[in-house]
Amino acid sequence: MAQVDYPEPVKVLIAHLKQLPGIGPKSAERIAVWLMQQGTEVTGQFSQALGRAGDLVIECGTCGFFSTLERGCSVCDGHQRDSSLLCIVEQPTDILPLERSGAFRGHYHSLRGRISPLDNIGPEDLRVRELILRLEGGGFSEVILALSSDVEGEATSNYLVEVLAVFPELRVSRLAQGLPAGGGLNSADELTLLRALQGRVGV
Repeated sequence: MAQVDYPEPVKVLIAHLKQLPGIGPKSAERIAVWLMQQGTEVTGQFSQALGRAGDLVIECGTCGFFSTLERGCSVCDGHQRDSSLLCIVEQPTDILPLERSGAFRGHYHSLRGRISPLDNIGPEDLRVRELILRLEGGGFSEVILALSSDVEGEATSNYLVEVLAVFPELRVSRLAQGLPAGGGLNSADELTLLRALQGRVGV
C-alpha cells in the first residue's frame, strides 16, 4: 500500500520554504499547509507580491541596500545626509536599525557578508572593492565600522582596518559601548545603537 503524502505542488512549495533562513522542515510544512488552506485569494496575492519584489527590487550598486529602478535607493538618494561620514555594515538589513535610531545621518556601505573561513567566505566575496572605489572618489573624512562583535565580525573589522590604512587622511572608528560581545545589530535596540554610535572610538 502506497504511503499517503502531500500532492506534488505542496511538496515543491515545502521544499522551497525550507530554503529560507530560520525555516526548518516542520515550519515549512506548517506555512505551506496554512497557505493552501487560505485558498487562491491569499496564495494569489502572496505569489504576486513575491514575484513583484523579485522583479523590481535590485541591489543598489553604491551602498548595497535594496533599491528599485523606478524610485532608486532611498539611502543614497536621501536628502540632508552628512556626505563626510560612511558607515560600513555587514548586511543591508543592518542599515535599518541604525536609521531608526536617528543617531546617524551619513552614508552606508553594505559588505553583503563578513569574512568566515568556515563558510568559505573571504574578502574577495565581499563588497570591499566597491568600498575602495567609493573612498578613492573622495569626500569622506570618517569611516565607521559597524560590524558584529563576534569572531567573524572582528576578523572582518581587522581586515578593513588594514585595507583602509592606504587612506591616511581618513579617520577610522568602530562602534564602542552598548553592543554586547557576540551580538549583532539586528538584536540591539535603538538606545543601544545610539550610545554605541555616540561612543565610537578610533582604531
